[in-house]
Amino acid sequence: MFLKMAIDPLCLCVVTGCIPEWLKGTLVRIGPGMFTVGDTAYNHWFDGMALMHSFAFRGGDVMYRSRYLRGDTYTANMEANRIVVSEMGTMAYPDPSKNIFSKAITFLSHTIPDFTDNCGNNIIRYGEDYYATSETNYIRKIDPETLETQDKVDYQKYLAVNLVTSHPHYDKEGNSYNIGTKIAEKGKTKYTIFKVPPIAKDVPKGTPALKNLEVLCSVPCRSLLTPSYYHSFGMTDNYIIFIEQPLKLDILKMATAYMRHTNWASCLKYNPEDDTLIHLIDRKTQKPVETRYYTDAMVVYHHVNAFEEDGHIVFDIIAYDDNSLYDLFYLNSLRQEINESGLDLPRINYNFNGKKQKYVYLTCSEKPPVPTKVTKFDTETKKMVHWEEQGCWPSEPVFVANPNATEEDDGVVLATVISMDSQKSDFLLVLEAKTFTEIARASVNAQLHMDMHGYFIFQDRVQV
Repeated sequence: MFLKMAIDPLCLCVVTGCIPEWLKGTLVRIGPGMFTVGDTAYNHWFDGMALMHSFAFRGGDVMYRSRYLRGDTYTANMEANRIVVSEMGTMAYPDPSKNIFSKAITFLSHTIPDFTDNCGNNIIRYGEDYYATSETNYIRKIDPETLETQDKVDYQKYLAVNLVTSHPHYDKEGNSYNIGTKIAEKGKTKYTIFKVPPIAKDVPKGTPALKNLEVLCSVPCRSLLTPSYYHSFGMTDNYIIFIEQPLKLDILKMATAYMRHTNWASCLKYNPEDDTLIHLIDRKTQKPVETRYYTDAMVVYHHVNAFEEDGHIVFDIIAYDDNSLYDLFYLNSLRQEINESGLDLPRINYNFNGKKQKYVYLTCSEKPPVPTKVTKFDTETKKMVHWEEQGCWPSEPVFVANPNATEEDDGVVLATVISMDSQKSDFLLVLEAKTFTEIARASVNAQLHMDMHGYFIFQDRVQV
């Protein structure tokens, strides 16, 4: 049921309702889009080959475009007509007809893995460049207007890291902040917080912003060969908040996973008997705060926001009791109905990032992991309002602020929506954020897909 694929690379959407005149720019989204290659298939939804799509807003019109991310993984799989590059939940084994030398090379590449560049989790920005990213050391530069796949970038060219989050933070000066993990370097495993400044005006055109990457701070891991898994972090005006949770990646098990005919995801282990350690890093001194904060075991994928108030740091997260959420996305599991509800994929008005905000926009799932509602949550009153439509599956809601806004929720919320009714088109939903009512939808002459995350780029950042 998650296997819908975009088939038309470019089309003008049919708009019903009224798109606000100020809404000018491009929403770029990404997620898994291809799940079988030849006679082989991926086991997990997250593993599917990355498909980008965009909605460009120009003068009330909306243009839809889609393209597969054509990285090395895509090319290798297409040329072999089978899955030959392993993903987190799917281990790729060589064709039985391959000679012993080829099999030996494959074995070695999994013992010391060179990770995939199938960057299907999010779209991020460094300087004026945009990248498709997952959580490996590879990211892929893209053209956000044409969705062309461009340079393959290895973080390790600029910084010693094996894993990097797909949810950076940005400040108003144009700096980007992120965290990566370096495993067992000189007998130490550490988490590194880094900053990527914007490109200066006198720098030659085409120079990657990553070239000026600055390491802000390193935090030692509690264990050498079992670093914590993390998907995001928090940031206030003065602090970075990093949660070292008891969901850990067993490096020794990863090294033998291929030989044991299991996938890398099985090497993630949740330890409920352990506590959760919260690190605070002072952005001014670039050093960890000496006081350490502990709480009960939990699993966190998405931070919502963080702020400082009355001498305290307050941060909101989506927390789980265990790591079973990942298992829900195995393709065999997606056909099963699970009776529980949940909220996730939180977004806010990013102008309030690091400051106290009132509203959060999320997806609501009554039978996870399929979202059926888009939700606006009031953090003060705890009230929620929803948008839903029978037989529709919405994606992560993205808030876009009115450039002339005077209130936090003055803007629109954008979400792609898949219709399970074959007589109705998939569409981009446009909600007025304040009233949380539909003001427009842009129907596409293509089948959308359930995706992960996205980024809205205002028109002045994209060449038209």
